Amino acid sequence: MFAKVPLNIERQIKFAIDTLRDGGLVAFPTDTVFGLGACFDNIAAVKRIFEVKQRPFNTGLPLLAADKPQIGGIVKYIPEVANLLINRFLPGGLTLILQKNVLVPDIVSGGRDTIAVRIPAHPIALGLIRGVGKPIVGTSANKSGKPSGITAEDVRSQIGEEIEFIIEGEAGQGGKESTIVDITGSIPRLLREGVISRTELEKVCQID
Repeated sequence: MFAKVPLNIERQIKFAIDTLRDGGLVAFPTDTVFGLGACFDNIAAVKRIFEVKQRPFNTGLPLLAADKPQIGGIVKYIPEVANLLINRFLPGGLTLILQKNVLVPDIVSGGRDTIAVRIPAHPIALGLIRGVGKPIVGTSANKSGKPSGITAEDVRSQIGEEIEFIIEGEAGQGGKESTIVDITGSIPRLLREGVISRTELEKVCQID
């Protein structure tokens, strides 16, 4: 079911899927850093993520999708420039800011009309999202202001006692986070340069 995932990890993913569906919180490796996940439409679970991370409720949380159709299901529309960036860089370390639709609870977006979303290039993360069947919250699995974890032990030391499950493994990219680009204006705007550089982005489109 989950290509390129060892059998013991596949069992962990299946347990994590059940945990998420039951409203629990799961930490899991991605291609950037370890993520902390909940089903995006479970308001109680999303609220717990803010509490575990000690993160202000007005900051919003990023979402992880399995593919472009899942992104299309939670945004008002996908602009052509976003399509260009998705086709070039996703799955991978690019987070896009897009206009959310009514299916995304306000607690996820911090009360804004936009959301941050990406498709991770990691078999464990993708297996988790596909198994749940919907996008999941994919914020970094750490206390706000503390270093992002790249191993299960990193996560365990910070928030292990406050969440239901941690999938074993190691995140990619040496702990470097995704690049964030805002697509809601007339020209895409670079908000954070991460694993994908401005130079790489500018090969695809104009960047403010």
